[in-house]
Amino acid sequence: MSRVPVIDPAAAGAFRRLLFRVVRRQYGGFVPGVFRVLLYDLSIGGAAGKLYSYLHLRRRSPMTRLQREMLATVVNGKVGGAP
Repeated sequence: MSRVPVIDPAAAGAFRRLLFRVVRRQYGGFVPGVFRVLLYDLSIGGAAGKLYSYLHLRRRSPMTRLQREMLATVVNGKVGGAP
């Protein structure tokens, strides 16, 4: 049992099930774990999505895509994430 609440795609309600389908299609049949955590509370998930879009997807981002990937690699290593 996880101490972090997550949403199981099979047990999700109608709206969340739709979101899972969209994400699964975007990721080639895979639902990332962070999505399962953020979908637990839709207000948090929406805010996290907006923050991600602002920091990583806007045209005038202060960092290049390569710099963002390098930063993500370092942070992932610091938090003990999988490669």
